[in-house]
Amino acid sequence: MTDTGSPRDLPRFPAHFRFGAATAAYQIEGAHDEDGRAPSIWDTYCRTPGKVEGGATGDTACDHYHRYREDIALLRELGVDSYRFSVAWPRVRPGGDGEVNKAGLDFYDRLTDLLLEAGITPCATLYHWDLPQALEDRGGWRIRETAELFAEYTAVVAGRLGDRVGRWMTLNEPFCSAFLGYARGRHAPGAREGRGALAAAHHLLVGHGLAVRALREAGAREVGITLNPELLVPESDTSADRAAVRRAKTVHNDIWLDPLFAGRYPRYERETWGELAADPAWRLDGDLELIGQPLDFAGVNYYRPMTVRDVPHTEPDPAARTAVDIGAAELWREDVRRTTMGWPVVPEALGELLTGLTREYPSLPPLLITENGSSEADTVADDGSVHDADRVAYLRDHLRVLADTIAAGVDVRGYFVWSLLDNFEWAFGYGRRFGIVRVDYDTLERTPKDSYHWYRSLIADHRARHGGAPRTTG
Repeated sequence: MTDTGSPRDLPRFPAHFRFGAATAAYQIEGAHDEDGRAPSIWDTYCRTPGKVEGGATGDTACDHYHRYREDIALLRELGVDSYRFSVAWPRVRPGGDGEVNKAGLDFYDRLTDLLLEAGITPCATLYHWDLPQALEDRGGWRIRETAELFAEYTAVVAGRLGDRVGRWMTLNEPFCSAFLGYARGRHAPGAREGRGALAAAHHLLVGHGLAVRALREAGAREVGITLNPELLVPESDTSADRAAVRRAKTVHNDIWLDPLFAGRYPRYERETWGELAADPAWRLDGDLELIGQPLDFAGVNYYRPMTVRDVPHTEPDPAARTAVDIGAAELWREDVRRTTMGWPVVPEALGELLTGLTREYPSLPPLLITENGSSEADTVADDGSVHDADRVAYLRDHLRVLADTIAAGVDVRGYFVWSLLDNFEWAFGYGRRFGIVRVDYDTLERTPKDSYHWYRSLIADHRARHGGAPRTTG
């Protein structure tokens, strides 16, 4: 194994701090047409020529649907306290509404029981972008009915798993669902719309609020949401670039955080979207109260900061603009190392982001880092071992910043590495690897990388420092 330093060099984390690993259903499960699963918007998107690198699909992915026992054994050996997985809506309720697919629920039932047998807390995400295609055909997240059906699906899943799943996350990164999916066309369903994307953003939040109610009614112990807020920095100190940051912040942060934690809609939405934001008919009386129900935690996915520059609108006709044509260019720094995603590695930005969020939103609940990791060009040695020193350095440096941020008073209670496995990376297909376990996509063989061994040592050291603190938190 590559010499990457000792985890004992890291500052101490509090005794209650928990370590985990994360995945998502469409990225790892495969079995796309087995046991009653119906197509999702990602199955459709992947079959649209030119949308996904190499024409890749999630049809097989990591075959986790059949190999979940092997993957839970890897988690047990890793020593994590928690595992964050997502439930596939089209596997549980294939048509989006109507009949419940018992075989789909049975899979997550088995998964949950095996995690608990391994001493690992199951953390279930209810929506990680795989909307049933049947619902997209009816309007998708543009219409309120989808939010209402999401609550029904949530009640079904919680009714089956709620006695054992300790932590629930309603949505993962609704920014990506609404704006990459309905405005930029870079994610499923591949739309390029203005008001449709803004309606989708709101209905995702309504769906969250309705799902929170359903989870509370089912007796859920911990309920939250996972967001990907950005640390946005102006390219220059000009008023134009500062205004561009304000608009970018509205899209990436305020449209989600303000209704959730400040009881308001974004204050700069008219500056950001102009006539697109006029007369938002999708908002109903009572929605803010519904969306802003108290949560037990907020998940933060962090990978890199973003630099913003003012630019002319790409579409001069306001009526034809998409919801992300806000006159702001989103750039990556070039003065630091970048991952194979092209993302700059700036660990201190994680601390700045978390500190800024807690300052701006005093009512913010305790935080979890629900995703953090890096895509790297791993080296496979002749003996089959995988050396990923850059990923180890990324994790080490970000965890060091996280520990310092907690010591400074920010309430962060857990960390999930992204990802347990190399997997289907959305529009990048299989061309990017984030896993701490390598997956050979020809044989599906799993090989723990150096980063896996490093993370295992870190967790073991943390547990030893605190007298063998238990893995599970209930």
